[in-house]
Amino acid sequence: MSNDALNAVCPYYTMYPLDFPLRVLEQFGKQGDWVIDPFCGRGTTNFAARLRKMPSVGVDSSPVAAALAQAKLATATPNGVAASARAILMAAKEPTLLPTGEFWKLAYHERTLVQLCQLRDALLKDCTSDTRILLRAIVLGALHGPRPKGAPSYFSNQSPRTFAPKPRYAVKFWTAKGMRPIDVDVLSIIKTRADRYLAEPPPNVDGKVLLGDSRVADTFTDMPKARFVVTSPPYFGMRTYLPDQWLRLWFLGGPDYVEYRHPKEQLEHSGADHFATEIGRVWKNVATHATNDARLIIRYGGIHDRDALPMDLLRRSLLDSGWKMKSAKAVPQPRAARRQVVQFGAEPKKAIAEHDVYCHRA
Repeated sequence: MSNDALNAVCPYYTMYPLDFPLRVLEQFGKQGDWVIDPFCGRGTTNFAARLRKMPSVGVDSSPVAAALAQAKLATATPNGVAASARAILMAAKEPTLLPTGEFWKLAYHERTLVQLCQLRDALLKDCTSDTRILLRAIVLGALHGPRPKGAPSYFSNQSPRTFAPKPRYAVKFWTAKGMRPIDVDVLSIIKTRADRYLAEPPPNVDGKVLLGDSRVADTFTDMPKARFVVTSPPYFGMRTYLPDQWLRLWFLGGPDYVEYRHPKEQLEHSGADHFATEIGRVWKNVATHATNDARLIIRYGGIHDRDALPMDLLRRSLLDSGWKMKSAKAVPQPRAARRQVVQFGAEPKKAIAEHDVYCHRA
């Protein structure tokens, strides 16, 4: 068992590998240096900083991302997390609001859905302790995924693990395949996952993760000066972060249906120039909270259905931002791998070549 197991507590679409921030922080940083990630996603940079005993701050506008990133800085024992889940279910009453409809009937066994709602109610009421923060992340990671041949490791009917199935398509798929949800042992799944992810905890390191908008200067108020900003902004044109995570958003208090509206906290994708300006606001904000010798390291790419060249857009975002690009290195493409989403008959948008971009203070 490795002390980096916690990083895999829940998959997240567009996540970059742990090796990227680990390599950067090992090469240039030292223990005690502060790190900022203004687009922290599931907290990979924060977790890498923790492994290097470097305090960090993460910011993300997605409730799912913030919840997962907060877990990357938390510490609890596997038994403590399992006991917390057991205590919640033993003390729980019938949930006041149980989702209904064909999707929910086919997505989860009735008993499983009741227990998920009981956990949801309790964690929405109180999720301040490290134990509950980690329990929440473990449930989010098990909320949907494939059905294995052996013991179930997810709560749902057959689903992708990285993004939530859309209801209409899922009902059609499950019906055509004759797939019914099975009655899983919720506590057993939680305990197995807690043992896997928490058996060897990483070092305790200072830090925090905020649910917020990095374009707003006040978001960074009272943050310490950082020597490193290591991040990967949203790729231009990728606007489905919240709809693709709708089931996890539901568990965090959101609606029990897919919501396609574009929250004001999310970057707008109306045009490349505007998008570059919006990201540039973030670079300016973190520059004011960075030391004079700070480094900004960005992993950036794009998707195929946008004409804007990713590196041109990124260069525009850095103009008058307080940062100067020093170098850019192409990221080697990973080998093609068998992907679980294909089993569900769905495939997310493909990314194009990515670059690691290194910047110094201007």
